[in-house]
Amino acid sequence: MLSTIKELTLNYDPVNETNTFTNGDLLQGRVFLEVSKEVKIDCFYIKCKGDADVRWTERHNDRSHTYHSHERYFKMKQLFIQDPSKPAKVEPNVIISTGETYGNIVKPGRHVYSFSFQLPHGNMPPSFKGYYGSVKYILEARLDRSWKLDSTAKAEINFVPRIPAGASFMNPQSAATDKKMKLFTSGSASIRATTDKTGYTLGDVIRVSTDVDNSSSRELKLKFSLEQKQMFYAQGRSKYSSKTIFKVVGDPIPTGSKQTVNTDLRIPPNLELTVATCSIIKLEYILKVYLDVPYASDPEIKFPVFILPAGQPFGSWQSQPNIQPFGPSPTPQAGFGPSPTLQAGFGPSPTPQAGFGPSPTPQAGFGPSPTPQAGFGPSPTPQAGFGPSPPGASFGSAPGLYPNLYPSPAYLPQATPEAPPPLYTDVFPNQNPSAPPFNPPPYSAMGYPGPPAPQQHPAPSAPEFCPNLSAPGYGQAGGAPGNWPNSANPTNQQEPYLTKTSEKHS
Repeated sequence: MLSTIKELTLNYDPVNETNTFTNGDLLQGRVFLEVSKEVKIDCFYIKCKGDADVRWTERHNDRSHTYHSHERYFKMKQLFIQDPSKPAKVEPNVIISTGETYGNIVKPGRHVYSFSFQLPHGNMPPSFKGYYGSVKYILEARLDRSWKLDSTAKAEINFVPRIPAGASFMNPQSAATDKKMKLFTSGSASIRATTDKTGYTLGDVIRVSTDVDNSSSRELKLKFSLEQKQMFYAQGRSKYSSKTIFKVVGDPIPTGSKQTVNTDLRIPPNLELTVATCSIIKLEYILKVYLDVPYASDPEIKFPVFILPAGQPFGSWQSQPNIQPFGPSPTPQAGFGPSPTLQAGFGPSPTPQAGFGPSPTPQAGFGPSPTPQAGFGPSPTPQAGFGPSPPGASFGSAPGLYPNLYPSPAYLPQATPEAPPPLYTDVFPNQNPSAPPFNPPPYSAMGYPGPPAPQQHPAPSAPEFCPNLSAPGYGQAGGAPGNWPNSANPTNQQEPYLTKTSEKHS
């Protein structure tokens, strides 16, 4: 027996080329419903939610124990159809988004329903999938009928949070350690390492400067590694997993020598972002700088490394009073320190500086002159390119930040609760069947933060406007694993094993 519901699918409009969303973005799209005969619907809606879930199973005394934890960040719902005789249940902490509603009797044919959500502002973690848990942001359309199984359609979006304005990831890190040799080796060795900053984006370069003092009886190798740690918490217990992202080995440091080694370590482009704002899932990265000592423990330095979303500033200068981009400072700043004398154009000076301070006599091009100066003062006659415009010429307001280069197709007026839902053929009439299908741009242009979500409906979109509806909403950039060489020091040797060599689970 054929099902009455022939199709229930949904798609959404990307807002950028990477198909990611962030706090405050407007998430818009359409739900497509096709029925083979007239049906009565109790409730038809779409919801958008963000959740973190953790689950794993352990065996104790021949019994299996499952540990589970859940954390919700938001849930929003928009109704398309609601049977008046069956009012919807009141759900706490659910934001109801307003939109067009229709009668609960749906005629045969294909219908389209538009939705719009504005993602909330807040401290939410990025999308993440790990060994024992995940953070997901999901769109789900659900259709309820009496005495029938519910019909659903889902799509997952890739969420990347905004970096808090007060956060700073530009500060360098520095640490030192030493080791006194005992068995098989005599003497001592010490290292001091400094990284250029704390936060990096995918594909970025970690610049490390290391001072090595090898006063031991053996030559020692300087090594670097980046490790990922995943931690999961549920019901008072914890689970963790770790793996090595890459290792880099440098040239041997001869015995009785001191060297300064500058190394560039490139971050792979397919890593997960740091997860630090979730109470049940943590994802962190550790950079290890160490000396390889044979038959003994290695002296090592560990630096936390934050992998951050690209295209965002790592905190504002205003929120960091201890870092001044220009001018003198009470304490020396790396790269912007004070000078024995004030620099022209950046600080005040006891004597006028040419071109920037006042002068006893007018300066050419900047001070007043008995006669008008070309290009700076008024002129008796209009200047070319700056004179009055011809009659009728006017300058209107600037266009929008992202003007709509592709006008929307026909859109039905606001429906009443008693009106039937729009037919697909009414929304998308085929004016020229022989014409080739319309190909839209790779992504829809939308400004930020965009218009408020209520009553802002995008134009419906036909399947040929959004090809490959069955494809997933997004995909992370991937790549084959490999070695990560030291690009700054060509003499460094690569470790004779591949990327991500070890994985630990417990």
